[in-house]
Amino acid sequence: MVNDTNNASATKAGLLAGLGAYVLWGLAPIYFKWIEAASAWEILGHRILWSVFILGAILKIQGNLAQVKDCFKDRRIAVGLLASAAVVTVNWLTFIWAINNERILETSLGYFINPLVFILLAAVFLKEQLRPIQLVAVLIATIGIVLQVVHLGELPWVSLVLAVSFGVYGLIRKQLGVPSMAGLFVETIYMIPLGIGIIAGFAISGTLAFGNVSTTLDLLLAAAGFITAIPLILFGAAANRISLTTLGFLQYLAPSMTFVLAIWVYGEPINITKLTSFAIIWLALAIFSGESYYRHKQSQ
Repeated sequence: MVNDTNNASATKAGLLAGLGAYVLWGLAPIYFKWIEAASAWEILGHRILWSVFILGAILKIQGNLAQVKDCFKDRRIAVGLLASAAVVTVNWLTFIWAINNERILETSLGYFINPLVFILLAAVFLKEQLRPIQLVAVLIATIGIVLQVVHLGELPWVSLVLAVSFGVYGLIRKQLGVPSMAGLFVETIYMIPLGIGIIAGFAISGTLAFGNVSTTLDLLLAAAGFITAIPLILFGAAANRISLTTLGFLQYLAPSMTFVLAIWVYGEPINITKLTSFAIIWLALAIFSGESYYRHKQSQ
């Protein structure tokens, strides 16, 4: 009975942590809208530098700095994290740029198709066999993207860059198998020269927003480290307490919230073609998720 109670408490805590992580990620556009007085590049610079301080402090408090040393000692991991740092930099910059340029809806689409990109990458690089229903889901999602290309005459590049970059990032990190917090800290260490270069460049050109617009903006930019770290901490806590299937379903919460923010808060236009494209991709996700849930229940 005690074990059952403990397991139930752990599951509840994990579920709350997972919800917290995805709600914060879903609300992220609000934060980046608050600081859009700074350019996307400057915001990226602050996110890098403040994340180094915050993540380093958290790891120190947790007593996990030894994990960071281990990452640098292993050449394969050190090089792998350098590659993942480059990929996540592209992801961060694209996301920030999209928010600053009223393209929040495209970020939502990117993270909706991300799970399907994951299974494609797994099939190509990890030689995981695509199950028939998974293949159907990918093909249906592809139809949704092609619909936008045909009607709008251009690729939804923001969505694709976000989905592919995060998919590649996840693939690299899965193969490395390093603790999430320590891995991200090493990645931000690799990014330090870029962050310093960005901030120095804006300062020299006299276009630096930090220290020149308002105290509120300065504080919000400094909070970029917390915005990066807190959802990650919650996600890590959730991953240790609930099943990956449950966590997989929760991941749709963030792009759903972003979708609502884009249309009803920030008034981004959505025409029938975009709505149809989203509906097709939602259908693909429903098929994918339903099949995954069925497999999970069968395995139990």
